[in-house]
This record gives sequence, structure tokens and C-alpha cells, in this order.
Amino acid sequence: MTSTKEMTCIVCPVGCRMTVTMEDGAVTNVTGNNCKRGPAYAIDECTAPKRMLTTTIMLTSNGKRFLAPVKTKAPIPKGRLFDAMREINKAAVTVPAKRGDVVVRDVLGTGVDVVLTDDVE
Repeated sequence: MTSTKEMTCIVCPVGCRMTVTMEDGAVTNVTGNNCKRGPAYAIDECTAPKRMLTTTIMLTSNGKRFLAPVKTKAPIPKGRLFDAMREINKAAVTVPAKRGDVVVRDVLGTGVDVVLTDDVE
């Protein structure tokens, strides 16, 4: 079965409007892109979408609770975002910590670490 999907590429600021043709779940053609990165993005988005996960983690220091910002170092499978959140919510961070410190190593076996995005005193 052949189908088409319209999408806007988000790889660069141009925002090319692309048409993706799929047959039996596989991408067979991508049109409308102005650079070589567009088709790769379209194929990934249609067959195995990934997203960066940006959130916060609860910390306790000197009896006070506060949130610290974290993110994945690379995109992870879109369908696993909620599972990743559950893992992040279990994490414990020792204060003080620096931006870039790993909060969760290899989240869900994806090979992607979750890191702090700010210093925590």
C-alpha cells in the first residue's frame, strides 16, 4: 500500500516542506528538500522518530527541595520518552554538581546519557 505524508523539515532554519512517499512502511521517495539532510530526517521521522528530552529533576540540599534542569545528550526514541521520565525521576544527584554531570547513564539502554544543564550548588 502506497501513502504520502507532508512534513516540515526541522534540521535547519529553512524549514523545507517535504513530501514523503511510503510503501508498506518503508520510505521510497522524499521530495521538496533543499539540502541533503532533509531526506535523512524524513526517513528517521517516518520510520523511527526520536526526540531530545528536556525536563527537571528534584534535588534536596540542606533540607530544601528544588528542581534542576536536565536533558538527554542526544535524541532518544519518541515512544520511550515516558519510560525515560520514570528513570529520571528515580535518579539521585549529589549536590554540588556541575553542568554536564551525568544524572542517568545510558538511559533505557539507548546509549544516551541524561545530563545536568546548569550548575547546582
